[in-house]
Amino acid sequence: MFRRRTDIRPVMGQSIKGDMMTIFRNMLLAGASATILSACGASDIGSPGAGGNVTIITNNPAPTPAPTPTPTPTTPLVTAASACPVIADSQGLTDRGTLSGPTGSYRVCALPARINASSILPRVSGVLYNLASRVDVGTDQGPAAKTGEASVTLTIQPGVTIIADNGPTWLNVNRGNKIQAVGSKTQPIIFTSRANAEGSTTDNSSGQWGGVVLSGRAQITDCAASAATPGTVACERQTEGAVDPALYGGATNTDSSGTLSYVQIRYSGYILSANSELQSLTTQGVGSGTTLDHIMSFNSSDDGAEFFGGHVNMKYYVSVGAEDDNLDTDTGLKGNFQYVIVAQRLGATPATADSMIEADSDNALDGNTPRQNTTVANFTFIDRVAGNSDVASILLRGGTDYTLANGVMVNQATNPCLRISRAQTASRTANAAIDEAGAPIFQSVVFSGCGSRPFVGSPNSSGGESTPTDADVLALFNAGSNNNASFSSTLTSLYINGANETAVAAFDASTLNNRTINGILVTPAGFFDKTSYIGAVKDASDTWYTGWTCNSPSASFGTGNSGNCTALPSA
Repeated sequence: MFRRRTDIRPVMGQSIKGDMMTIFRNMLLAGASATILSACGASDIGSPGAGGNVTIITNNPAPTPAPTPTPTPTTPLVTAASACPVIADSQGLTDRGTLSGPTGSYRVCALPARINASSILPRVSGVLYNLASRVDVGTDQGPAAKTGEASVTLTIQPGVTIIADNGPTWLNVNRGNKIQAVGSKTQPIIFTSRANAEGSTTDNSSGQWGGVVLSGRAQITDCAASAATPGTVACERQTEGAVDPALYGGATNTDSSGTLSYVQIRYSGYILSANSELQSLTTQGVGSGTTLDHIMSFNSSDDGAEFFGGHVNMKYYVSVGAEDDNLDTDTGLKGNFQYVIVAQRLGATPATADSMIEADSDNALDGNTPRQNTTVANFTFIDRVAGNSDVASILLRGGTDYTLANGVMVNQATNPCLRISRAQTASRTANAAIDEAGAPIFQSVVFSGCGSRPFVGSPNSSGGESTPTDADVLALFNAGSNNNASFSSTLTSLYINGANETAVAAFDASTLNNRTINGILVTPAGFFDKTSYIGAVKDASDTWYTGWTCNSPSASFGTGNSGNCTALPSA
């Protein structure tokens, strides 16, 4: 049934009184027609009558059409490029055929074992660049610059993915040469394993290839040659585990090895030799002219990143799932780091994870100068592994000078939070003659879940040094301002500040800029930002980590990033 309004009017001069029966019959016929046709949705239906036209106007609403199913969005698979790009190096790229994975098929283009001419790796859809072995950028130009030296620069465009064959495959940027790997927030540069491209990696995979190594000419200690003076051009070292020469060191603290920006390094840490493995990122004697920012390490079988000497300044560093330390500093480093997120792998054991920070030098050589002096500001650490080999979440030893500022550490494993080992490390007496700046400094640092023994000094059970004691370490921690080792964390989404973090007064890290200690510039002007908050992430609106990172069960960095770490980006 439907409600309708009818108008009856004479047509062609016919009188209503003259033929009422005909009109009545026409009305019935028209009504039946309207009933049949109303399903078509019309509102005005003209029906010819036998004795004239009758128009019926109805207010019946049109029926709602059945909804059209929304198609499930799909991302088209990548199609392998027809050929490898051409690069400037005369050796060119080697076409190794195609590779298929969950995101499509790719042309695999292997780099030469040594790049002898400055070259660009362009982003080409369906191309994966390949490290089939150790790949050197240029030839080592020695510890000091020379007029007319044959310097080589490898430039990598945003969105490029470089896969490495399983084994001792790694990229080494030799002294006097550069890398310009500058990605973007939406198109990071990814260094990963071939297995990752094939889709066979899991959230526990690691150690499938070597990593990225930058070798520079800045000062280092712990010289390979016993007669060499630390911090001079005679003081060189060999890359850990490298079979063929891969030297670093010199006396040019402003040296540049190029730029790494918006870069992911996944599944690294293959053992090169004699239990020596690389990490995602290794810098060796790198100078302050090098730019490092927005770098992610994922599932390194060794450290997330390790810095051997030199002068390093790095912002926006994310380390997830490292099986040793996350920020390892050695051999006279003068280093500065700001905005650091560290999360250990879920389900990891002491055999597959160690500390948040290990600052060290060979204990037999911890009197070498320049002495390590490192500052880390605005960090958030999530320690998940009980009973690590460093005894505590943060280990400072080897005579290092160290500053921690504006930090949040949540110790889910109830490890001791801070260990300071050896009397020289804890020394409060500055001494320019030995490049000693004094004891470690803590400003606006909070620890949560440190267990029954939050602070640990030098062990004395094996006949080693008996100082500092646990009480000495506690006193050093309490010497700073706004520190708290019994903090109740309210972090959300693992690493975003909550109400309790927001309530902690922040230290002005910019006061550390342009620091010169014992005649050596330790922190360049303008490096540290002044923040109004502790931790790496101020609040939910602070999203510096999104877009260029990858996700895993151990740490998710939100939508809009490059997807899960177990797969390549689909575009």
